[in-house]
Amino acid sequence: MHPALNIAVQAARAAGRVIIRHINRIDTLTISNKARNDFVSEVDKMAEDAIIQVIKKAYPDHGILAEESGLTEGNDFQWIIDPLDGTTNFLYGIPHYAVSIALRARGRIEQAVIFDPFKDELFTATRGAGAQLNNRRIRVSDRQGMENALIGTGIPFREEQELEIYIDTLRVIVPDTAGIRRAGSAALDLAYVAAGRLDGFWEFALKPWDIAAGVLMVQEAGGLVGDLHGGDDYWRTGDLLCGAPKVYTAMKKRLSSVITE
Repeated sequence: MHPALNIAVQAARAAGRVIIRHINRIDTLTISNKARNDFVSEVDKMAEDAIIQVIKKAYPDHGILAEESGLTEGNDFQWIIDPLDGTTNFLYGIPHYAVSIALRARGRIEQAVIFDPFKDELFTATRGAGAQLNNRRIRVSDRQGMENALIGTGIPFREEQELEIYIDTLRVIVPDTAGIRRAGSAALDLAYVAAGRLDGFWEFALKPWDIAAGVLMVQEAGGLVGDLHGGDDYWRTGDLLCGAPKVYTAMKKRLSSVITE
């Protein structure tokens, strides 16, 4: 295991221990709203602190971009952290959430960890070395198109998000598929695409910490990643499309009929 990936795993497991300790204490937590329908709990903050402590001990000069504490400047290396992706699931007692950590080196994601502490599933990836689930190699599915494909998504739920455009995309994606899943954690959706549990995924307005680890994971598992036009502007827009190669191509074609800008 690459030394930086080893540190990321240690950090993710440290955050996972914080999360699991509080599963049965949710009613005692301090919860606030960053925006309408966008929750943050003290567990998010404690998990993030645990991650940063591990990283800073090993790499004190590295920069950090974290969901709760924001940007800390550093050298050419930057850790991108979501301490609890799926906070709403966690707060409602739905056991589907994850820690997401990625290392960006000189502008390119090189290491990735997505850890589901409830199921003890550790997804990892190193650029050029493939992707793993609990140390076993994973690959995207071999689905040949949209027929019987299982597709993940995220439904817009904030006032500023354009629900009508999303519904248009849903209308063109659904036909012939085995169904659509909206599970509530983009990081795990991407990890599931990498592991072949989902054949494809699309969502609007994601943040860098939602996707940084998952993008590398899908790519290293043999999948394709782009924006909703099939380009590479997803870091700026947050609009993301990914999947097994033939599913990705088919989804891109369908989305082109409704995504005009």
